[in-house]
Amino acid sequence: MQPQKEQMEINEDIVIVGAGIAGLATSLALHRLGLRSLVLESSDSLRTSGFALTLWTNAWRALDALGVGDTLRQHSLQFSRRDYDSRCMKRQEIVETLEKELPPGTIKYSSLVVSIQDSGLFKLLHLADKTVLRTKVLIGCDGVNSVVAKWMGLPKLVDANRSAIRGYVEYSEGHEFEPKFCAYFGRGVRIGFLPCDDKSLYWFCTFTPSALNYDESIEGSPVKMKQFVLSMASNVSKEVYNILQRTSLDSLYCAKLKLRSPLNILMIYNIVKRNTCLVGDALHPMTPDIGQGGCSALEDGVVLARCIAETFSKKLPTGMEKLEDDDFYNRIKVGLEKYAKERRWRIFNLISTSYLVGLAQESNGKVISYLREKFLAQFTIETMLRMGDFDCGKLLTYSG
Repeated sequence: MQPQKEQMEINEDIVIVGAGIAGLATSLALHRLGLRSLVLESSDSLRTSGFALTLWTNAWRALDALGVGDTLRQHSLQFSRRDYDSRCMKRQEIVETLEKELPPGTIKYSSLVVSIQDSGLFKLLHLADKTVLRTKVLIGCDGVNSVVAKWMGLPKLVDANRSAIRGYVEYSEGHEFEPKFCAYFGRGVRIGFLPCDDKSLYWFCTFTPSALNYDESIEGSPVKMKQFVLSMASNVSKEVYNILQRTSLDSLYCAKLKLRSPLNILMIYNIVKRNTCLVGDALHPMTPDIGQGGCSALEDGVVLARCIAETFSKKLPTGMEKLEDDDFYNRIKVGLEKYAKERRWRIFNLISTSYLVGLAQESNGKVISYLREKFLAQFTIETMLRMGDFDCGKLLTYSG
């Protein structure tokens, strides 16, 4: 019988769970403000999977605040209108750019969190390798299946009763598509595509399974998945059909759409729990209909870092060289509550708007179909622009 591996306890001031876009952006924002964090990632390397996402003006403002906006703009095409900054970016380029700006050793790979427990003013994170991390601040950036959100007691996600198939296409000789967003919707289906650069396209197909002859077994078969989207595209556009036809089987992904109930977000104790909070999809998964999932995660990271840093800008009490644990805890609690107050109505609006836009776009009702044909296209564009015209603010240096 082999002896059990002894637990090793490590102390960290700020621990972030998840090295996706939300976790990396939050860690970088803290770093820009002089605050160190440790990012735990369950994978053995940086997760570059996933195809692409739309970054609206609000996302670029956040990326500028993080100091990486100009770098990323060099690898993307701006959509044709000039009154807003919107581009489709490869997810890999985003996460790699954020990761390169972090100090060495910030990310601890192969670090799966299996349980969390309170320990006085601290949180104890138990990892699969038997390591125990003792932290003063815990930030959950671990996606829709967040371990941190579950520990905080957030209700289960709501099924949107819709699904999405996404794909990515590369053209070795380049494509001739203009840098703009193209979408077709109605009859329970919404299909669209966006150029990422001169040689690649990202496309999506969201649909209501109950309105179609849909067999869930196709989700495990890329061949059937492709046949399904092609059958829907044949009635939409020859251009779209050709894009889907060109997609390789290893560049397809299917998922059921889920969202956080907007009402959950309005309760401040659901966003923060003493010295613990959530960012990105761990907090506010939403349907993709206005393209704000990744954008709002970048907003979260900047706002959270600023709220935390502001609490430490206050001078130490007379005679105190460094903060005692209870003072640190109280300051963090104030900072996280300010973050929750700043973000809850913004997140509520994003989740609600995205769901309602998607519902209208894919509805089969005669009244909705008529309104969609006459007014919805322009309304959708205006809604996307309005939701994207948000400024999360800059990262300022605070002196104590």
